[in-house]
Amino acid sequence: MTISGQLSRIGLAGALLGAALGLSATVHAQGNVNQASAEIRRTQFGVPHIRAENERGLGYGIGYAYAQDNLCLLANEVVTVNAQRSRYFGPEQRTVEQRENRASDLFFSWLNTPQAVSGFWQAQMPPVQQLVEGYVAGYNRALAERQAKGLPEQCTGEWVRPLTAFDLVKLTRRLLVEGGVGQFAEALAGAQPPRATAQNAGPASTFAGAADRQQRFALERGSNALAIGSERSFNGRGMLLANPHFPWVGGMRFYQMHLTIPGQLDVMGAALPGLPLINIGFSQHLAWTHTVDTSKHFTLYRLQLDPKDPTRYLLDGKSVPMSRQTVSVEVKQADGRVGTVSRVVYGSQFGPIVQWPGRLDWDNRFAYSLRDANLENDRVLAQWYAMNRAVSLKDFQDAVHRIQGIPWVNTLAVDDQGQSLYMNLSVVPNVGVDKLARCSDPRAGLQLIVLDGSRSECTWDVDPKAAQKGIYAADQLPQLLRRDFVQNSNDSAWMINPAQPLSGYSPLISQQGLPLGLRARFALDQLGRLAKDGPVEVKDLQRMVMDDRVYLADQVMPDLLEACAAESGPDAEAVAQACVALKAWDRTASLSSGPGLVHFQQIMARLQAMPDSWRVVFDPKDPQHTPRGLAIERAPVLKAVREAMAASVEEARATGVSKDLQWQDIQVASSGGRQTPIHGGPGELGIYNAIQSVPGANGKREVVSGTSYLQVVTFDGHGPKAEGLLAFSISSDPASPYSADQTQAFSRKQWSVLPFTEQQIKADPHYQALIIREGDETARVATQ
Repeated sequence: MTISGQLSRIGLAGALLGAALGLSATVHAQGNVNQASAEIRRTQFGVPHIRAENERGLGYGIGYAYAQDNLCLLANEVVTVNAQRSRYFGPEQRTVEQRENRASDLFFSWLNTPQAVSGFWQAQMPPVQQLVEGYVAGYNRALAERQAKGLPEQCTGEWVRPLTAFDLVKLTRRLLVEGGVGQFAEALAGAQPPRATAQNAGPASTFAGAADRQQRFALERGSNALAIGSERSFNGRGMLLANPHFPWVGGMRFYQMHLTIPGQLDVMGAALPGLPLINIGFSQHLAWTHTVDTSKHFTLYRLQLDPKDPTRYLLDGKSVPMSRQTVSVEVKQADGRVGTVSRVVYGSQFGPIVQWPGRLDWDNRFAYSLRDANLENDRVLAQWYAMNRAVSLKDFQDAVHRIQGIPWVNTLAVDDQGQSLYMNLSVVPNVGVDKLARCSDPRAGLQLIVLDGSRSECTWDVDPKAAQKGIYAADQLPQLLRRDFVQNSNDSAWMINPAQPLSGYSPLISQQGLPLGLRARFALDQLGRLAKDGPVEVKDLQRMVMDDRVYLADQVMPDLLEACAAESGPDAEAVAQACVALKAWDRTASLSSGPGLVHFQQIMARLQAMPDSWRVVFDPKDPQHTPRGLAIERAPVLKAVREAMAASVEEARATGVSKDLQWQDIQVASSGGRQTPIHGGPGELGIYNAIQSVPGANGKREVVSGTSYLQVVTFDGHGPKAEGLLAFSISSDPASPYSADQTQAFSRKQWSVLPFTEQQIKADPHYQALIIREGDETARVATQ
C-alpha cells in the first residue's frame, strides 16, 4: 500500500504548508565550513545514542538515525507542510487526521509563506541553525543510501525528495499552531464573503469532521505527569513520571534518542518528528516532562462589518478594508494533469477571517477573526535547546522564564536535590479579567474567548517584561516549587497540589472551581494512599500506569450493580447479560479484562451525557471526591441506566463481543501484518494509561493515540537512573526490526533500563556503533 493509501485509512497529525523553499547561498556556505561527523550507537530496541563534537555534527547524526527509522513518515510530513498533498495525492484524498487535502493545502500555503519561513529561520541563534542544517544533511545522506537500495513501498514516488532547512522550519511552525489556528484549517481555507459563501463554504460534512477533530484533540494529545520531591521520595531525591498521550501515527509521533556533545550537552528522552532536540527527557541533574495545558493560546474577534461592504469592518467607528492574501495550490486533476486552485484569505488587524457555518458565520453584519499567539513564537527551538543544556533546576527554570518559547504545554520537573517544579509558562494572550468584562460577550462562555473587534481597546495588553508583544510575562503565570509533589493530567493549574491551590488568574491562563478530570483525581487518590504506606518508590509510579485501573468504576460500580437488582421489566434479559459481565469484570483495562469493560465504556458513554445523574454533585470545596455515585434512587436515572445496559448488549452483539472475549482480543496495534494486544483505555474513564482506539477490521479496535513515551527517572549520587518505553516503538517502517519490539514489551508491561552513561551504553548486549562523516561515501563501523 502506498503512503497516500495509508493516509486515507489512518490519518496523519495536522500540519502546515508553504512554498518549497531551497536553502540560500548563505546557508550552503555556512554548512560547508566544517564537515559534520557523528557517532551513532544503538542499544536495546534500536535506541540511538548520538555523539558529536558540535551542533552541526549532532544534527547530522539525528537526521541520519531518524531517516533510518522513519524516512517515509518525515517525507510525508514534508509534503503536507509544503502544501503539496493535492498535487501528489489528489485534492479529495484525506490526511491521516481525515482532513481533505485541498483544505489542508490552502491552510498551509497561508501559514508557511516564504516571508514567514524566512523570518523564523533568521530569528534562530547560530547553534540552532547548525543543528537544523546538520539534521538536513544527515537525513539527505540516509535518503540517498536508501534510494540506491530501493525505497520502502510506503514512500515510492516523486514526492520523496531531499530536505532543506526550511522544511524543518515549516514542520516546527505546524507544531506551534496545533493548539490554535491549526484547529481551524477548514474554517480559514473556506472563509469567503457572504455573496460567495454558497459556492465556497464547503460541504457540511467538512465541518462535521473538523468538529470531531477538535473534540479528539484533547483526547489524543493529553498527558499525565508526577514530580515527587524529597519529602515523599524513597531516597530524598527527585522522582519523575512522564506519561504523555500522543498520536501513534504521523507528525506528532515521538522519537526516542540520546544526544551528547562532550562537555556541553548530555540529554536523553523523546522528540517530535523533524526536531533536533529533546522535548521530554532527563540529563545529569534533572528530568522533565510536559502535559497539554488548559490555557488559551488564541482569541477570536467578532468584527462589526461595514453595512455597505462585508469585506470592510468598523474599528473605532472607521471603516477599514480587510487584508487579502491570495494562496494557490497545485492540484492533480482527474486526467492526471496538474492545475492550480487559488483562494483569497481575508484578514483583519487581529488575524485571518475564519468561517464555520452555524458557529462562526460571516454574514452582512459580522465576521470572525482569529489571533493565535504562537504565530509570533519564533523562540520554541531556542527554548528546548536551552532546556536540554540546563545543568540545574534553577538554570532550567530561568531559561523558561527568559525565553518563553513553550507553545501550549505545562512543564513539570525534578532535580537530584529533591525539588519538584510545576510551570505553566506557555504563550498565553494577555487578556485580564477586566478586559474580558469590557470586551467579551458573557453569553459566549469561556470555551472560546470572543472579543469585540470593533474597538481597538480590546486588543491584547502589552507587558514590557514579556518575551513577545501581547502575551503574559512569565512572572504573571502559574508556577509552584515544592518538596512533596506536583502533578498534572491536563487540568488547570488550580489543583497541582491541593495543599497550595493556585488561583486568581485570568480565565485565559487558568480557572479554579471546575471539576477535576478523573485522571487527576486518580493521581491524587493514589498519592494519598501511598502517603499512608511510606515513601514513594519507582514501582509505585510504574503501577499507576500499568495497573490499568478504571477509576470511574470505583465511583459508580456499586450503583450499577444495585441497578441490576432492581425490579425486572421488559428489558430484563438484556440487562441481565450486561450485569453478568459487569459483576465478573475486574474493574481494569488489562489484557485479560472481560466484556464487562466494553459494557462499562458503552454504558458510561450514554450516562455521561446526562449531567443530573450524579448522586453527589461537584463541590468546589471537595474537588478530589466529587462528583460521585449514580442517583439510581431517582426513577429517571434508574431508567436511563437500564436503557444504557440494554443498548450496550445490542451494540456488543452487533460488533461481535461475546461473553468469552477479553480486552486483548479487541484492542490492538498493527504493524507489518502483526497485531499486538494493547492494554489501557479511554482517559475520560479515569484510566491513567489512557489509550484511544477506533473501530478497525474484524471487530478489532486499532490504537491511534495514548500512552507514548514513558519514563520514570530517579537519581543517586552518580546521576540519573531511568526506566522507560516508547509504546509504539522507534520505527514506523513495518519492515524494521524496531517497528514493534517496544510495543510488544509495552503489551507485556515490561519497562527497560534507559542506558545513559558510557559504561551502561557499551555494556548493553545489543550495542552497535556507526561513525558517519560528510564527504565519506560509506559509514564506518566503530569499535569499542
